[in-house]
Amino acid sequence: MPIAPSNGIQICFDTFGDAADPPLLLVMGFTAQMTLWDERYCRMLADRGRYVIRFDNRDCGLSTHLDGQMVDVMALMALQPGDPVPPVPYTLSAFSDDAFGLLDHLGIERAHIAGASMGGMIVQTMAIEHPERVITMTSIMSTTGEPAYMQSSPEAMAVLLTPPPTDRAACIEASAAATKLFGSPRYYDADRSRAVAGAAYDRAFYPEGAMRQMAAIRASGDRADGLRALRVPTLAIHGRADTLIMLPGGERTAELVPGATLLVCNDMGHDLPEPLWPVLVDAIISHTAHAIG
Repeated sequence: MPIAPSNGIQICFDTFGDAADPPLLLVMGFTAQMTLWDERYCRMLADRGRYVIRFDNRDCGLSTHLDGQMVDVMALMALQPGDPVPPVPYTLSAFSDDAFGLLDHLGIERAHIAGASMGGMIVQTMAIEHPERVITMTSIMSTTGEPAYMQSSPEAMAVLLTPPPTDRAACIEASAAATKLFGSPRYYDADRSRAVAGAAYDRAFYPEGAMRQMAAIRASGDRADGLRALRVPTLAIHGRADTLIMLPGGERTAELVPGATLLVCNDMGHDLPEPLWPVLVDAIISHTAHAIG
């Protein structure tokens, strides 16, 4: 896959569709490789007239790994409002700069941006920090960084904070169990979950990056004021069955951004289940069609 220099690191990416079409940058979430934007899903968007770009975030997949940069995640998790934030290797702003650097590499000045989970936090940061470069924003199964709207079930949070097994077979089983816990219950497919986990393990198993990515989320604070001031056309998509970032996170995102649209999918958890792809693609295409720039 192509590699782009960006913000002092290397970003692995690929594209779908015609570069002459409006660009749509897809940003994946916490520890998730770009391949979780399934190739067939990307092609559905491209077939509807978008130049689709997906990429691995730093510390994930085949992009740069910041080996050895340690951080005390549990101390960050215990922070209370007003507590000083200890130094971290990077924040969400670095992810934002990485993404813009990739767009620069591709010669793209302005783009539609869509992010899932932590990717939603990243695209919110992109839109707040550089609104002149964002045509539209779509924030999927994400939240605003405000503690009151970062609700998870205890079981889902425990899974998120548990390091994965290093053994391939055990890692695959743990991933499938996690998907069953916080994914879309109506559409859970154990065999598919195992296949996705196995492919991800074989492509780039890198659990060390998780602590730095989690630290970036915790150290970045909330985006409430920035979202209130945002004038970028915004769509928030969330699943009513999401137990990892519960529905109030998406509702709050749409509440804060003036004129934002909220799409709630009753059968969606914290994943992008294939049966809902037509709904999600229609929503994103409709949203971006009204602000082609």
